[in-house]
Amino acid sequence: MVTPLDAGLVLVGLLLAFVGAAVSVYAVTLTGVLIGAGAGYLLSPNLVGLVAVDALVLTGGAAVVGAAIGGFLAYAGLSFAVVAIGGVVGGFIGRFAVGPIYAADAAGVEGTLLLVGATLAGFGVGALFGFVLSRTTLVVSTAFLGGALASRSLTASSFEAAVEGVSIDPILFDPTSPAFLAVFVLGVLSQLGLFKFGYVTRLVGLLPGAGRWTASDDRDGSESSG
Repeated sequence: MVTPLDAGLVLVGLLLAFVGAAVSVYAVTLTGVLIGAGAGYLLSPNLVGLVAVDALVLTGGAAVVGAAIGGFLAYAGLSFAVVAIGGVVGGFIGRFAVGPIYAADAAGVEGTLLLVGATLAGFGVGALFGFVLSRTTLVVSTAFLGGALASRSLTASSFEAAVEGVSIDPILFDPTSPAFLAVFVLGVLSQLGLFKFGYVTRLVGLLPGAGRWTASDDRDGSESSG
């Protein structure tokens, strides 16, 4: 059964996938909110017993606080946020790429080192792209996260399972699945088209605050006060 929360995540995913980078300040802040909420959600089990509050309330509160912190940090440091988002996506891709090798040698030290190394290498490459190619990284990252949510590769139950098992495995998904790839590819093409045909300028002019920062691959012009 699809809950209102599931439907909301799908809607957020579609918005991120198709217009994320066009309204950079909103996309980055929203992504920061999502990542912050997820981090708070995952960390909440560590607080059980330390705070005299019902576990469900504690989990919800941790997610809300995480979302607020993530959103604020993303808005306050938009350029840094793009680097971080690029790193997260890169780390995920690196982790997925060596997953089968790790699974085949799950008990081996070499497999674990390979998994960690590939994840860190992917994070580093993604962060570097975020620094050098801000606009392209934001397009790909928002389409990636949006595709995961819109295709329901990531759901609320995925995060719940991650919290219960204190593991990131439930939120790892297959980026080669047709549903994800369809949204991801269409989202990237749509966003690149928005920039190419000048629709970004129109959107920025209509939305309050969006002109504060519009992603660009030109480091000298990536931030504006307009």
